[in-house]
Amino acid sequence: MKNVISFFVKNASFTMVCLLAILALGVNSLVNMPRGEDPEVNFPRFFVIAVYPGASPLDMEDQIVEPLENRINELDDLKKFRSTIEDGLAVIDVEFDFDVDRDEKYSQLVREVNAARNELPNDIYLLEVEEFNSSDVNIFQIALISETASYAEMGKISKKFQDELKKVSGFKKVETWGYPEQEVRVELNLQKLAQQGIPLDYIYGALQSEDLNIPGGATNMNSRRFNVKTSGDYEDLEDIRNTVVFADNFKIIKLRDIATVDLSYEEEQHRTRFNGHKAVLVTASQKDGENIFDVGDDAWPIIEKFKSTLPDHIDMVVNFDQSENVKYRLKSFARDFGIAIFLVMLTLLPLGTRASVVVMISIPLSLSIGLFVMDSLGYTINQLSIVGLIVALGILVDDAIVVVENIERYLRNGATKIEASIEAVKQIAMAVVGVTATLVVAFLPLLYLPGGSGDFIRGLPIAVVTTVVASLLVSLTIVPFLSSRILKTHTGTGEGNIFMRALQRFIDNYYSKVLDAALAKPWLTIILAGGLLLASFGLIPVIGFSLFPKSEKAQFQINVELPITANLDETDRVVQYIEGVLLERTDITYFTSNVGKGNPTVYYNVRQRNQQPNFAQLFVQPEAHTYEEKEIIINELRSKFNHYPNARIQVVDYEQGPPLEAPVAIRIFGENLDTLRSLSLRVEKIIEHTPGSTYITNPIANKKTDLKISINKKKAGLYGIPTATIDQTVRMAIAGLPIARYSKGEGEDKINIVATVPREKFATMEVLDNLYVYSHTGKAIPLRQVADITFESDFSIIYHYDEARYTSVNAHAVSGVNYATLNSNVLAELDKVEFPEGYYYKAAGELENKDDAFSGMEVVGLVSGVLFLLILILEFGSLKSSLIVLSVIPLGMIGALVALWLTGNPLSFTAAVGFIALIGIEIKNSILLVDFTNQLRSEGVELMEAIKTAAKTRFVPITLTTLTATLALVPLIMDANPLYSGLVVVLMGGLISSTLLAFLVCTVVYMLIPPVIEVVGKKELLNN
Repeated sequence: MKNVISFFVKNASFTMVCLLAILALGVNSLVNMPRGEDPEVNFPRFFVIAVYPGASPLDMEDQIVEPLENRINELDDLKKFRSTIEDGLAVIDVEFDFDVDRDEKYSQLVREVNAARNELPNDIYLLEVEEFNSSDVNIFQIALISETASYAEMGKISKKFQDELKKVSGFKKVETWGYPEQEVRVELNLQKLAQQGIPLDYIYGALQSEDLNIPGGATNMNSRRFNVKTSGDYEDLEDIRNTVVFADNFKIIKLRDIATVDLSYEEEQHRTRFNGHKAVLVTASQKDGENIFDVGDDAWPIIEKFKSTLPDHIDMVVNFDQSENVKYRLKSFARDFGIAIFLVMLTLLPLGTRASVVVMISIPLSLSIGLFVMDSLGYTINQLSIVGLIVALGILVDDAIVVVENIERYLRNGATKIEASIEAVKQIAMAVVGVTATLVVAFLPLLYLPGGSGDFIRGLPIAVVTTVVASLLVSLTIVPFLSSRILKTHTGTGEGNIFMRALQRFIDNYYSKVLDAALAKPWLTIILAGGLLLASFGLIPVIGFSLFPKSEKAQFQINVELPITANLDETDRVVQYIEGVLLERTDITYFTSNVGKGNPTVYYNVRQRNQQPNFAQLFVQPEAHTYEEKEIIINELRSKFNHYPNARIQVVDYEQGPPLEAPVAIRIFGENLDTLRSLSLRVEKIIEHTPGSTYITNPIANKKTDLKISINKKKAGLYGIPTATIDQTVRMAIAGLPIARYSKGEGEDKINIVATVPREKFATMEVLDNLYVYSHTGKAIPLRQVADITFESDFSIIYHYDEARYTSVNAHAVSGVNYATLNSNVLAELDKVEFPEGYYYKAAGELENKDDAFSGMEVVGLVSGVLFLLILILEFGSLKSSLIVLSVIPLGMIGALVALWLTGNPLSFTAAVGFIALIGIEIKNSILLVDFTNQLRSEGVELMEAIKTAAKTRFVPITLTTLTATLALVPLIMDANPLYSGLVVVLMGGLISSTLLAFLVCTVVYMLIPPVIEVVGKKELLNN
């Protein structure tokens, strides 16, 4: 080690080139690293979506879901899969173990789904597999607003805008929302068809054959070759009207003779408004690995240019631009970083100006190496990696402070600059290496946290570990070189500057007396420290637990759900009431209303809800500068909407962390749906009577009422009418039957040609009264002669978990009640309930996410603990010395728990990260203390004298390193960001308590169990 230190000290040119190269690499990484608001986390999670219009949930379960589930269950590395089965729609949420090859599992899943097609109905409308990517989150949401423009005009302009945005290379997907597509509606006159004896199949076949465009091939003529063009597609509506549908005995019947053909719109299923005005939305998501600033810079000129071309009656508002959010966030972090560096500088004043300069130079060098390594490993600059760098800022100067302080001490005792820079660093090198090694080991559990939660926060420990290891290298190489050139030889008293002398007076006048008292009554000191620890543990029930905090972003959702039979217009009526309330408030900047569907994805763990006429969602962006301001707005709106009749209006904040089903989710398993419904009602009642619960949802509490068309198969058989023909005819009349495609002109998208019957915007019961079905001979038979039309009640939704039927009763917590407390109270009551044989419940929601987040932690923690002990034993060669060092760990927990209690932060995943990090940071203090005590004893100093001398000598560097680590966190505390405030509070509180108590408790423990130290030299005190 001495040779390495000496090499860098004596080879100035080499060292300066290294210094400049490190800075250049760091600046290059800083400039070129991708930037984003949150880490990119791609869960191995996929959605199998099946659409089979007209099928009931029971039919979907039997004919589609069960065959698919059987195939999916054969795949390896499955974590879980859940199926949601509704009318005509099934969504199977398939999740694999997090550490699998995501692309490989996607290919396997697609292969199994395709293999299952032969077991599914032939006329299934849609079967596809969708990925769940963090890059699917839209970074732009833009509203095109107009009260007077038609949907056709709005759709045309939005698609033109979509095409322009697709030119931005950094965009992954650009989509439009909120308007019905145009279609060619062929409204058949069934009476005329019956009179003419024309079967519906003739019409379908005629339209389909005319839509075909079959290339004729090519022909040669002399020396030239010509392509042969055939009839081609429909060119206009007249072409469609003139389609010959029937010819018999010189009688030609065209489509215009038995149907009305016009341009119309598909049935409206998703209605959007912006700040209460009619609008369509255009959204854009970003490709993986792109720099969000570069993407934003490319997009904005296109947006501004397109806005200038809009007609006067259409306006454009960019209500969501994540690049601006990230820019604001990073500016805040840059400010925080500047404040942190300033505060760190203040703590270095006792070292003197020159020593402070040496330490400050080490900061950019360590950060540069850390950024370069992070960039090489593929990490991005986001809020968590920046928090990691700020946390590291207070730690990475520790090595430099300890090294420089020891060099200064040598200089004060008369050594030359070169001698001091080599010998002082050599003396403390192993201690510094041990400190850094234990710190890295402390962060191992964070580096190897399994699952999505671990991947989400991994940028934070990586930032800390890379910069801290870099600081070790800088402290043992470049810092000695800088010290030999910048520090000066001391003359005079050798007591340092005014700040150092003040610290020395404090040590002599106050700390020495307290230390003497503690050593005089060691067991009393231990008992008092143990009492403080037990008292702090008593705060845990008061502090409570919440896995991940709410989002700090100024945005939230309002979810609206009506009874299952409500149509789109009825749902829209409730949304208009909510819009009126929001418009009256001055603290709401934007709100986007989505009726019949969820808002496009704008948050990394919230997926867009599927189409559902009784559902609506408003994406609300308040004028709130802090989380507390947003919470006030949310609570006021909750009170306002709490008792709205015949609709459930939920004001829900976004949550951090992995996707969350609901904070409280009780899954009830069993086969019989009626029994499940009965049990779910009992569970719902229990949750309802549990204090602190709100927004309780029970999806099968109410059955839906459907029209049931019961086909008399005997009668239908006598008439020669297949059941499939009846089903197809009913679908044609109610929903419309897409038959062919038509383009309005060159370059225009093709739209559907839909066969149906004359009706209003939505089909009514009267449609069925006048409906005919056709036999093979073409004879028209009224539908009611072969089928009975009745009302029946049935379940609107069925759930599967790993192929087993279940239902789920979910709830949220009111403000001020943490999820852990609510879950605990609910489970205590559920344990008193007797379930029938074959039926049972499981707690999901946050409790399930908690198990996932901390699964595997025991193994990683055990390995880290063993490594801790091995490193300490290697460093000290003594188990007793190692135990003395570890005695500081409980001392940090005292301050951490008290700090959480005082600030109102719950125990959480990020707070747990803080506790793990705290262990490594606080141990460095006791390592320095025990290491120097052992050194003094090895030189022949008596036990008590060595303990006191070491404590007083190491008081300054330990206090300074604790101050730098604590003050560097002050800006993060001022931010009050719920995501990392728990972590920061734990670190600050733990560092303060462990430092204050370590100088007493660790010295007392050392006195009680002194390690055996071999004396290898004469008694030599380095500092009086």
